[in-house]
Amino acid sequence: MKVLLAEYATANDPALAPEGAAMLRVLAASFGRCGYEVVSPGPGDFGEEIARLAPGCTCGLVIAPDHLLFRYTAILEQRTHNLGCGSMNAAVSADKRQTSRILARHGIAVPEEVAEGRRVIKPVTGCGALGVVLTGRAPGPGEIATRYIEGEHLSVSLVASRVVGNACLYYTGEPPLPLALNRQCIRIDDEGRFHYEGGETPVDHPQAGEIMQTAARAVQVLGCQGYAGVDVVVTSDQVFVVDVNPRITTSIVGIAACMEEEIADLLVRASRGEALRPVHLHGHVRFDCKGGVIPA
Repeated sequence: MKVLLAEYATANDPALAPEGAAMLRVLAASFGRCGYEVVSPGPGDFGEEIARLAPGCTCGLVIAPDHLLFRYTAILEQRTHNLGCGSMNAAVSADKRQTSRILARHGIAVPEEVAEGRRVIKPVTGCGALGVVLTGRAPGPGEIATRYIEGEHLSVSLVASRVVGNACLYYTGEPPLPLALNRQCIRIDDEGRFHYEGGETPVDHPQAGEIMQTAARAVQVLGCQGYAGVDVVVTSDQVFVVDVNPRITTSIVGIAACMEEEIADLLVRASRGEALRPVHLHGHVRFDCKGGVIPA
């Protein structure tokens, strides 16, 4: 069996390359332990490499920034079995304005767009904390301005099983399986720029139940399948969803270091529509923005 792991940043985005390499390393090791031969794109056009390699693979997964994910996933899913989120749903999730409006319509709290005052300016199709700034200036082209919420920065990593035979963009099937609740290390510098500096996992939290339920509901509403990361800001009385990443996220390097199960096995079974059982986590680790893992 062969699996195509198509990781974009390593060869195409120096700023994100360390994170990309770390995620690829974890996934490749897991698929190897599960008996797969791992294939990855070589030098050259990324989309052309996916189109060349995918037909010879049993299954495949694209790891790429949100604004590129749907394009390359569409190439892959036309040629082999996709282990990740479908291209249509990835396209919706990549648009932060559209995502927020969809979630709000379904009763999920999100930071609302605001027209004045000190607020968070971020790219409509950005990735992580890149280009995110706390400022009083007006948003530029391709940016949105949302209310700044003071609270804890956390994320939930989940795996959602495919709803077999469901062609709808939004659905509610079996609840996604939560892997871990993670703390995000977000630093805001003197100029208001946000910096993602890694995190720790798994973490306990008095509102863990509500946080997990909110993240799972967001993934269901958006129709995400496979691995997804939901970024939230938690206050004393509310959980706000600030981003939904329909792809592998950096948190996987920490989760894999603590998880008894193989992430490769979970992804394959989820892609077949199988119900997933709770995972077993042991220990606690910190991880940096380059994918380095340190036992806590």
